[in-house]
Amino acid sequence: PRSDGHGATSRESRPRPERETLPPRSAGRRFFPFQYRAPAQTLPPPHPAGIFRRALSTLPVGPPHLPSTQPASLEATASRLESVSPRPLSLKYRRGRRLDPSRLRCEVPPFHMESTAEGLQPRTFSVKLWPPSESTRLMLVERMTKNLSAECIFSRKYGILSKEEAHENAKRIEEVCFASAEEHFKKEPDGDGSSAVQLYAKETSKLMLEVLKKGPRTTEEPEAPVVDTPLEPADTVFDISGGKRAFIEAEEAKELLSPLTKPGNSYKRICFSNRSFGIGAANVAGPILESIKSQLTEVDISDFVAGRPEDEALDVMRIFSKALAGSVLSYLNISDNALGEKGVRAFTELLKSQGDLEELYVMNDGISEEAAKALSELIPSTEKLKVLHFHNNMTGDEGAMPIAEMVKRSPNLESFRCSATRIGSDGGVALAEALGTCTRLKKLDIRDNLFGVEAGVALSKTLPKLGGLVELYLSDLNLENEGTIAIVNVLKQSAPQLEVLEMAGNEITAKAAKAVAECLTAMQSLKKLTLAENELKDDGAVTIAKSLQEGHPDLKELDVSTNLFQRSGARCFAQAVTNKPGFVLLNINSNFISNKGVDEVKEILKGGKNSLEVLGPLDENDPEGDPEDGEDEEDGEDADDEEKDGDDNGDGGLGSKLQGLKVEEED
Repeated sequence: PRSDGHGATSRESRPRPERETLPPRSAGRRFFPFQYRAPAQTLPPPHPAGIFRRALSTLPVGPPHLPSTQPASLEATASRLESVSPRPLSLKYRRGRRLDPSRLRCEVPPFHMESTAEGLQPRTFSVKLWPPSESTRLMLVERMTKNLSAECIFSRKYGILSKEEAHENAKRIEEVCFASAEEHFKKEPDGDGSSAVQLYAKETSKLMLEVLKKGPRTTEEPEAPVVDTPLEPADTVFDISGGKRAFIEAEEAKELLSPLTKPGNSYKRICFSNRSFGIGAANVAGPILESIKSQLTEVDISDFVAGRPEDEALDVMRIFSKALAGSVLSYLNISDNALGEKGVRAFTELLKSQGDLEELYVMNDGISEEAAKALSELIPSTEKLKVLHFHNNMTGDEGAMPIAEMVKRSPNLESFRCSATRIGSDGGVALAEALGTCTRLKKLDIRDNLFGVEAGVALSKTLPKLGGLVELYLSDLNLENEGTIAIVNVLKQSAPQLEVLEMAGNEITAKAAKAVAECLTAMQSLKKLTLAENELKDDGAVTIAKSLQEGHPDLKELDVSTNLFQRSGARCFAQAVTNKPGFVLLNINSNFISNKGVDEVKEILKGGKNSLEVLGPLDENDPEGDPEDGEDEEDGEDADDEEKDGDDNGDGGLGSKLQGLKVEEED
């Protein structure tokens, strides 16, 4: 036979093995049979190892390579294939079908005419995708750490995680997801690991999103109570919230809750979050909880009816409510249950018996006007309440009124969160006035509402009574310059000890910059300042930056992104933080800083006590942009209004233009 120069027989003389066809779908086979044959080209085709790696790289998350320590790994398989065949191998698969590397089967056809019948039998090798090597797992943790601590759309709203906290969360996420995928892998009928890899990736992505939405501990939900309490021994806490979210029925409930049935147990804190109880499981849990309710002090039943039909969910709530009624709780969390008014009233027996609560969490519960009224009506006393969180509800102005009544009855409140609740001006005024009774307040979070100027001014009248404030979150309240100036003028006198101040997204311009700067000068304990998504421009940026340059030894984070400033503002902010010990993040992204300005900022940071690592990402900075471009239309409208006014006065608009003219002497 003729040779093509690569040791392979020509097309005319070599034997043609029969093409294997895909079985019908009903046969249940999901993989492709792959055939290797001699290439018709003179150039050798891609090595199988490269093809396998490229296929695996399409997975969303998972091992970027197959570990060489696996007995049936990619390298071992490719090596065995090469040792069998003296010629290059090519990979063929049917067009129109997606490559599924997890179902790979490699077959070696006969190579020699004189092969025996035994030699004609195809040799089959399998490739395992699970488990990943230890180095792969560590690399995934590093990648998650980088993503969790990077600037993104979630960090702008909820806060950015420190590298230490991001690494801690990444390690925990990887361990939880690996354990879940490993358990799934043991139950896989085919045992190739493909679905385990997909589960590993899916759960990792989901948990990362939850961590980003929760935000950093220092600025969002604290893990510990507001009041420091000594740690309880491990056997006083019963927690089934870990692991994968799942439905629980009667048999599993008996097994899960069996530790609570042991005589003499000393459990005081229970957490049933992240598990969905059906009627059967609730009927098992009810008598158990009733038997130990006298010793319970903290109950977390957040997110415990997820995915259940409304009628079943309400019945489950009633069973738990009846079982726990009469317990003397200091902590109750019923968040993430889509309660509405029906859900709140399903907890009637439990809520009516709670007169000693110190912490109450009703977040993401669909608390409307009616539900808020029911909650205020059912809880007999909130005099001891120290923590009250209503985050992410549909309360509105009408629902804000009963919440304000609860706040009025809570003189010992230390942490109040009513963010993202759709409260407008009237509700904002009512809440602001009610907060005047909470003279021990340390943390106030009312961001992402529709307060407006009037509610901002009302809040400024209450703030002098809150002399113990440490954290204040006022972002996205539509305060504008008038509301902002009213608030900061009060804060510089009443809250010089403030450590966290957020006023992003309030349409603050350079006109309010002087008042803000004077306030910041008085706040020498400030650790985090957020003024993102305003309209400071260079004039306002320079004014505020100068107020931060002297003092403020504890400042750790400064976010002034999306403020329309250019090179001058960026330089001043860099100079303000470059020599502060312990500073970790300067965010000046989404502005109009020229390339030269960016280089100058980097040089300033390199020359100070802090390294360039404190500079946040600049991926959305527009070095060629102009802050005035977006105002052409507004300026045109203003000019039209001025011209109209001028015509009425008979001066062609000149008088109105001269009124705003300022003459300044040059130095």
